[in-house]
Amino acid sequence: MMDKRLLGGGAAVAIVAALGGYGIARWTGNEPAATEAASGNAAAPAEVEKAPDTVAMTAQVVQQAGIATETINPGGLGAEIVAQATVSASPQGEAIVTARAAGAVTRLLKRLGDPVRAGETLAVVESRDAAQFAADRTAAAAKLTLAQKALAREQYLFRQKVSARVELEQAEAEAASAAAEARRASVAAGAARVTSDGRGVLVSSPISGRVTSENVSLGAFVQPETELMRVADASKIQIEASVGPTDAQRLSPGDRAIIELPDGRTVEAKVRAVTPGLANDTRSATAVLDVPGTLQPGLAVRVRLLPSRGGTSNAIVVPEDAVQTLEGRDIVFVRTAQGFRAQNVTIGQRSSGRVEILKGLVGGSQVATKNAFLLKAELGKGAGEEE
Repeated sequence: MMDKRLLGGGAAVAIVAALGGYGIARWTGNEPAATEAASGNAAAPAEVEKAPDTVAMTAQVVQQAGIATETINPGGLGAEIVAQATVSASPQGEAIVTARAAGAVTRLLKRLGDPVRAGETLAVVESRDAAQFAADRTAAAAKLTLAQKALAREQYLFRQKVSARVELEQAEAEAASAAAEARRASVAAGAARVTSDGRGVLVSSPISGRVTSENVSLGAFVQPETELMRVADASKIQIEASVGPTDAQRLSPGDRAIIELPDGRTVEAKVRAVTPGLANDTRSATAVLDVPGTLQPGLAVRVRLLPSRGGTSNAIVVPEDAVQTLEGRDIVFVRTAQGFRAQNVTIGQRSSGRVEILKGLVGGSQVATKNAFLLKAELGKGAGEEE
């Protein structure tokens, strides 16, 4: 019998119909595998035993149907901490780009969303401060040259016993002072990224990524250290989850976490740190998770934290959507090499969209979580055809 949810949604019925076009088949132990030859005289092949309640489906069809799977492990609802979280850029994954001198923006080389390489110029600011930096660098270099020549002359006179040692030592001190001033002026001009003509400064990005924020217009006058742009690297992210004070005490660095994305997929993550204090507005701690891959900063997700110091339980927890009812029994579809197998289960308590499986599943199994009702529809359709 078809699920009411399936019968009530025309879109779901269309999806099931489309799946039939991909060649999804139901195997049953009662169907004969023998077929007669076209002539009708050839002997029928021997029957092949098929597993009941099994849906054959290739990996390509699974992806096209939007059926998500998840590897489950024992833990129980009491061991899980369910929290809302937000994807954010890690400290190494976002950079605030500023001008190092006051002036007018004369060139904008990058716009919002453009890719950026580390050290690449994003804008040019024409500045009187840049001219001062360039002048200081030139003057300091000239003083250093003069001091080095004076030192060489005093060294020669001292070797000829014409000049006193005190004059040589004074020349050495002046040369050292001039060298230090030249280094200072050169570093200041380099840090400001003064242009070769000395008229402006280059605004560059310290990291590779994309421009995620732009707060400047051509011709605008900007002050030093004013934020002009932001650049973010989507591969360097972290997830910040809000947890209560009691749950925060159960978490430790290295604890496993599962990220539930809006499209139904799940991503494995690990707890990197938990803030020792509580936020004043929410009275909650923040668990920072390291997650591989690329996620969009600002995305709201739900996380399931599995603390190592949590309660122990042999029960397995799955999303409620993974549990389907077929002919009066609760089933979960387990991934197999050929497709999925309907596994009878005994369910326990429910909480926050999750349900405990007391019997029927073992840790390490891969079960269908999103769009599992499509698999149930295939079994129901096959049963109707047999009748």
